[in-house]
Amino acid sequence: MTAPVHIIGGGLAGSEAAWQLARAGVPVVLHEMRPVRGTEAHQTEALAELVCSNSFRSDDWAGNAVGLLHEEMRRCGSLVLTAADAHKVPAGGALAVDRDHFSAAVSAALDAEPLVDIAREEIDALPPADWDSVIVATGPLTSPALSQAILGITGEDALAFFDAIAPIVYTDSVNMDVAWFQSRYDKPGPGGTGKDYINCPMDEAQYEAFIAALITGEKTEFKEWEQDTPYFEGCLPIEVMAERGPETLRFGPMKPVGLTDPRTGKRAHAVVQLRQDNALGTLYNLVGFQTKLKHGAQSAIFRAIPGLENARFARLGGIHRNTFLNSPKLLDEGLRLTADPRLRFAGQITGVEGYVESAAVGLLAGRMAAADRLGADFALPPPTTALGALLGHITGGATADTFQPMNVNFGLFPPPPAPDPESGRRKLKGRDRKRAYAERALRDLDGWLNPALAAAE
Repeated sequence: MTAPVHIIGGGLAGSEAAWQLARAGVPVVLHEMRPVRGTEAHQTEALAELVCSNSFRSDDWAGNAVGLLHEEMRRCGSLVLTAADAHKVPAGGALAVDRDHFSAAVSAALDAEPLVDIAREEIDALPPADWDSVIVATGPLTSPALSQAILGITGEDALAFFDAIAPIVYTDSVNMDVAWFQSRYDKPGPGGTGKDYINCPMDEAQYEAFIAALITGEKTEFKEWEQDTPYFEGCLPIEVMAERGPETLRFGPMKPVGLTDPRTGKRAHAVVQLRQDNALGTLYNLVGFQTKLKHGAQSAIFRAIPGLENARFARLGGIHRNTFLNSPKLLDEGLRLTADPRLRFAGQITGVEGYVESAAVGLLAGRMAAADRLGADFALPPPTTALGALLGHITGGATADTFQPMNVNFGLFPPPPAPDPESGRRKLKGRDRKRAYAERALRDLDGWLNPALAAAE
């Protein structure tokens, strides 16, 4: 009988890795510490629980690197993307999900898989020696004991950053005499209608008062050991953005472009957008409004937003500390810890940022571990694909001395080929350049997934 691969952590990366192993015929023991031990951010014991946004970001494979990653994962039989597609909610050009139905679907699929054994227990030390193949997918909220055990064999200090959570409101508490439904530029996106966001407008005076309130509002105080922990740039608290300058939010999450207030027929000075958070449409989250404001300050400041005067909050924002490894220095190209190669790492702990990126590294780790267990060779995904570009970045493409969490982006890919000289164009730009990246990626991915077919061509 084939010995199981042990996976520590039942988040997006761990769940995806377990699924890929099982699809390859390899047994898995998936160790998840919840509900035996909770975290600062999780609210349930479900696998693949989404603790921050419910958005997987753009689903545009031809024009956005994360949308391309979606498509690549679909072609790889991703459980996470299958569940996301089945439980999507309207979100303009983004793929957003009903968070509860999504995690329930992932949990149900793994519960029903005979090759997956789910063990509800905390692994608080290095795995025992007889676990000869382990994927550590504990995510940004790795238990302190396990984190220290891992760091003890690497000789490295862990990097850390703060990640913040956005508030969620009950839809029926939004004043639709002020707010209106519209996607930016009326873009429908997957499962959408072009009217997928609730928009709350602000005039210039309201915006200035809002910025002042954010800056002066009472905020969470950090513990002494957290004082020097930086924020990840892709998930800055809204009040930190406000402190960077009065116009920062108007050119960020509160930008009014592509939106027309039906009451005036004009564009507002600034707009707060709310995105559907569940399939019933009873909950909406404040887009880009992750925050470290104390709950009392949040209630007062966010109810000053036009349209949210009587808002009821299903969840207020919060903040938690994340940790990740210096992967370019510590991991090999197979995601193995060079100091102990039986340990592979996957998900946010490797220094990728974002739900989809975390699951993508879990997908790769699962396939790598399956190949090892079955005695098969594993060909790395081409660097021209989103999967390959992301893997290459965290396992050597990034500079170890300045390594920070990274979302997938076309800057990680090799440049696309130059246009045909007969076209008369010197180089590709804008949308055409992105499409060239994407078309090459999917062509090369199909060759990687079906090498015999690629050889025949």
